[in-house]
Formats: sequence, C-alpha cells, structure tokens
Amino acid sequence: MNIHKAPVGQSAGFSLIELMIVVAIVGILSAVAIPAYQEYVKQGKTQEATSTLSNLRVQMEQFYQDNRTYAGSTACSPGAGTTKYFTFSCTAGPSLTAYTITAMGVAAQGMTGYSYTIDQDNAKTSVVPGGTGATCWISSKGESC
Repeated sequence: MNIHKAPVGQSAGFSLIELMIVVAIVGILSAVAIPAYQEYVKQGKTQEATSTLSNLRVQMEQFYQDNRTYAGSTACSPGAGTTKYFTFSCTAGPSLTAYTITAMGVAAQGMTGYSYTIDQDNAKTSVVPGGTGATCWISSKGESC
C-alpha cells in the first residue's frame, strides 16, 4: 500500500487566499459577461419586432393595392402580429391613405422602453432604453442610424 503524503511543511490542497483569488476573478468576469449577454439577448428579441413590422407593412400595401385604402386591412385588426416580446397597434390616417404601425415592448418579457414604428412611406423610428429616438430601427442602447 503506497500512500502519498505531502512533505512536511507543504499542504496538499488550496489555501484560502488562492480560493479567494479564484472567486474574485470569477466575480469580475461575471460582472462583465452577464450584462453583455443580457444585452445580446435583447438585441435578438428586437428582431421579432422589426421583422413583424416589415411583414405587417407588406400586408398593408397588398391590401391598398387591391382596395385603394388602408381601412379594413386585417393587418390592423386587434391582435394582428402579436408576438411574445412585442404588442402591435395600427392607426390609420384621416384620409385612409396613411397608417402607422407601432410595436411596443412587453414589460413582463424585459422589453420595457422598446418602441418601433413604420408608416406608409416606410419611415422607420425607434426608441430604446438608454438612447434617444432615432429615424431607423436600432436594436440596443448606444447604437445609431
């Protein structure tokens, strides 16, 4: 039976200081990585809004081609385009030849403060937390058109 023992004066494990250094390094890496990952996930969620808005716009334009008005389009019906992270609303202009479709972030899904719009002229606007309004669709704070 060969039992390996550490020589006298040497330990066979980690010291408390070594363990605390590892914990500190993991904490620092987590402090940087977790917020970056959360921002990355939110960027992915915004794609749901922009792609649905684009799809609803195409539906509105197809309806207009057939009817010469946006009034009555199913793309503007309540619940049209509703997704997990965004709710959509549509307002028709007074002449019924204009509209604006808006996507608002769902607070329960962590998308509070995110808002995207598109209109009949394909004019896009967006508001994201930590940023100002923009004349394009931005997906995270600090971005610009």
